[in-house]
Amino acid sequence: MREIELLMQFNLTSNEASIYHTLLTNGSLNGYQIAKITGISRSNTYTCLSSLVDKGCAYVVDGESKLYSPLSVGEFCSNRIRTLKNAGEELESLIISGSDNVPEYITIKGTEHIKDKISNIIEGTKKRIYISAVYEVLERFDEQLAMLASENIKVVIITDRKTGIKGASEFIADEPPGQIRIISDSSRVLTGDFEGPTCLYSEKKNLVELIKDSIRNEMTLTELKSRQSTAGK
Repeated sequence: MREIELLMQFNLTSNEASIYHTLLTNGSLNGYQIAKITGISRSNTYTCLSSLVDKGCAYVVDGESKLYSPLSVGEFCSNRIRTLKNAGEELESLIISGSDNVPEYITIKGTEHIKDKISNIIEGTKKRIYISAVYEVLERFDEQLAMLASENIKVVIITDRKTGIKGASEFIADEPPGQIRIISDSSRVLTGDFEGPTCLYSEKKNLVELIKDSIRNEMTLTELKSRQSTAGK
């Protein structure tokens, strides 16, 4: 079940996620009722319920029969994200980065890992970003790109159809771009196959300049074809 898979990403075990989901969909229940609905043994059910209370998923409601009442999924997720954010900020202040030892070229494999890297590149952009990719890839990041454009950060997009991102400069190519290419602040570059899925990330100046020239040429060619098409009408 997709809901269980998603809940497990918040550091819940399979049984804990199943019980929390049961509480969310049924409301307050006692341990016996939960065990009967989920098919989990009563001993494991009570162990999981105790853990869910500790993890902030549920409250204990004392009464004639002890009930367990769930936090809303929105409140639970917000609490966990806030906790992780605070922990992340503290880690950054405590750990000294070995930035001098970062490889010049990093190969990133897997669609989700590439997606995460692209999101981080977009979030870290301060002045300008150039991105060339098919619309099906770009639409996964349209909210982030729109946020940059709204903050007067230069956003230049080369794709195969209009994105509707307000404030972005768009170049619509006749043929969909083959690989995804991104340059952020003239200092970071990512290029490769999003669906392959393998991409290369680097902050090496020579690769940044190489991809920058490639994107410039693509923009020029797109503009030229657009003018020729307009003149022929």
